[in-house]
Order: sequence, then C-alpha cells, then structure tokens
Amino acid sequence: MNRVMVVDDAGFMRMMIKDILARTEYEVVAEAGNGQEALERLQEAQPDVIILDITMPVMDGLTAATEIIRQAPGARIIFCSAMGQKDVVVKALTMGAADFVVKPFTAERLVGAVGKALGAAGVKDKERGASA
Repeated sequence: MNRVMVVDDAGFMRMMIKDILARTEYEVVAEAGNGQEALERLQEAQPDVIILDITMPVMDGLTAATEIIRQAPGARIIFCSAMGQKDVVVKALTMGAADFVVKPFTAERLVGAVGKALGAAGVKDKERGASA
C-alpha cells in the first residue's frame, strides 16, 4: 500500500483528505499542521507522497518542500492550496512537485494527483516487495 502524509494547518482539510484517501489503495500514515511538524514526522512515517499546503504557520509549504526534498529525495510532493496564482504554481512545480491541486478540489482530482505522483516516482511497490 502506498503511504501518504497530509500536511495542512486546517484540521477539517486534513480530515477531508484522509476520508477521500480511505476509499482508495492509499494509506495516510501521518499528518501535520505545518511544515515543521511534517519534517519532524518525515523519517518515521516514510511517506511515498506528501500532500502539502502552502500557507501555514511556523513553516510554510514551499520552505518545507525544500527541506523534504533534501531529506527524502524519493518522496513525491503534491501541493494542495487555495493559492492557485500562476507564479506560485510555477514555483512549486519548478521545485520538483509532482502536481499542484487547487482548493477547492474534487475527490477525483486529488486521487488522480496521488496516482500521477506515484507513477512519476516509478515502481515504489516493486522496490518494497509489493507487500500491499
């Protein structure tokens, strides 16, 4: 099963994303309310995909993504933010994000982004022995 970390300062948004992913083959293994918490949970959670808000207190998503990429180069990042301005989207994708989902989003859009990110990441399940 593919492992997902959800990082958003809004508890209701984390719950909504978890509920959507609970109906799929993706498992939410960790959640965090800001970028600093995400970094603290990164090594233990070992997520394949990180769904990351941009605007958060303590440490924003763009700053956290830079550090996540440094610490866990294999993790795929999907930014999920209401900040859909073109320059922000371009910056996120230039950093190496697999996708950018603009809030509000549909369940299909979110699940599709996770699938796309995992496809871009290669064959993670085969590397882990396909124990899902």
